[in-house]
Amino acid sequence: MQLQQEKGHFTYEDYYAWDNEPRCELIDGEIYFMAMPTVSHQRISGRLLRRFGEHLDGKKCEVFPPLDVRLNWERGDDTVVQPDLLVICDPEKIADGKSVKGAPDLVIEILSPSTAGYDTTKKLAKYCKAGVREIWFAGPEAGTMLVYKRNDSGGYIIDFYHRDDKITVGILPDFTIDMKDIFETEEGEIS
Repeated sequence: MQLQQEKGHFTYEDYYAWDNEPRCELIDGEIYFMAMPTVSHQRISGRLLRRFGEHLDGKKCEVFPPLDVRLNWERGDDTVVQPDLLVICDPEKIADGKSVKGAPDLVIEILSPSTAGYDTTKKLAKYCKAGVREIWFAGPEAGTMLVYKRNDSGGYIIDFYHRDDKITVGILPDFTIDMKDIFETEEGEIS
């Protein structure tokens, strides 16, 4: 599909009409095209999805692979993002069956060279402003995780984890993830 490049501001209605072709996100009416994920990216995503899914089975919160997230939909914000993984604990946010309306409780972005700058600046700012409680950035090449946890004053505590660490999920304090399980390949090497 060819987008009208001369249009300066796109709306959620424009985005919704594209049917995910091309694959993109919309931040404040501006299009950001997304690259196809690599094998390493998908391995990490699948491992995280399985671990969160197993832990959340039968519980109130749910984990999802990429879904359209309208962070500030109630204010008419022309922003739609698709985190690599997201956890939703309020079923009202997914009641329409099409998108997430409001801030997820946790988002995970798996960084790639082509999107790392965008993910850790523009998307991070939108996530923080919307009040996402926990934001993770996975670094596949180094086997690292940068984690932002929202504190009671509305700011964020930032922690950095390496492949030998374990992460206690802030929104799910009874759940810990071993980084080795996320970043090791079948041959035992880091992805």
